[in-house]
Formats: sequence, C-alpha cells, structure tokens
Amino acid sequence: MNEIYNQAYSAAAELIEKSGIGSGDVVVIGCSTSEVIGEKIGTSGTLDVAQEIFNGLNAAFSEKGIYIAAQCCEHLNRAIIIEKEKADMLGLEQVCVVPHPRAGGSFATAARQTMKNPVAVEEIKADAGIDIGTTLIGMHLKRVAVPLRLECNTIGEARLSAAKTRPKYIGGERAKYE
Repeated sequence: MNEIYNQAYSAAAELIEKSGIGSGDVVVIGCSTSEVIGEKIGTSGTLDVAQEIFNGLNAAFSEKGIYIAAQCCEHLNRAIIIEKEKADMLGLEQVCVVPHPRAGGSFATAARQTMKNPVAVEEIKADAGIDIGTTLIGMHLKRVAVPLRLECNTIGEARLSAAKTRPKYIGGERAKYE
C-alpha cells in the first residue's frame, strides 16, 4: 500500500511540474482500482487501494491548492465528485447521487468519504487529468487536451495516461499565437 501511495504522489507531482497547473485549478482523476491490482476494470474494486491512491494524489495537489475532481464509473454516467466550494465557484449544478464501490467506483467513493464538503456534479471542464487504468477522462477535460508522458506511468498494475489543456487556437493565416 505504501508503494501505491508513493506512485500516486509521484504521478501528481510530475503532472504539476509538466503541466504548469497551480492554485485553484482542477485535475480530473479517473481510476480503476481493479486495474491497479491487476484485474479487469470494473470487477474487483477495493476501497483500501482507492484510499491510498486518493491520499497520495491529494497530498501533492493540496500542497499547491489544486482541486481533485473524482470521476465516477459509467454506472453513474461518469459523474464528478468535487469540493462544494469549487463547484460553487464554477457555477456547477449539483446532482443527487452517492457513489459506492459497485456504482460510481471505489475511487469516487474514497474521494467522497475524504473530501471536506463533497458534492456530485454531472460534468466539469478540468485543467488537467490523470487516467489510471484506462477509465476515459477526456469528456471532463477542457479543450484542447494535450497528452503528457509521465515517467511515473503506472500505479500498481494500471497504466497511467495524463493530459494538460491549452486554449484553442483560433483565427486564420494572419493570426499569431503565444
């Protein structure tokens, strides 16, 4: 369990460094604890593993004032668990649902149990994200998502994908970009 915590912390710290996110930004996290323990997604979720992953991520992100948006599984239409404070800042409409390991997933359940004042929302446009075990977080990232290769590319047996976002380029041939 200590290794899982350390891998989660390392992945979060590396995402912060490579993406440039900071205080007030939101990171969407999709996580299959089944994949982390080497099983097929959606078959063997475990709250103990989820809690270690959440704790490791949260330790790194909270140091920088970054909010976690925990993505539920498809049984809850990939709803998001986030701190009410940030949901209110973003004007997000709350929905009534409580994730549990068999509907929502272990990671979203651990997030809800650990956050100070969690709420559920249907969607968010996050500044960056980490996908642990191919849970498909793209629907919750701002446009345009830019893949990031992390040195820390696994947690347990699960592969990690990460992304940052950038504003869309608009204009034509005369446009200039930063």
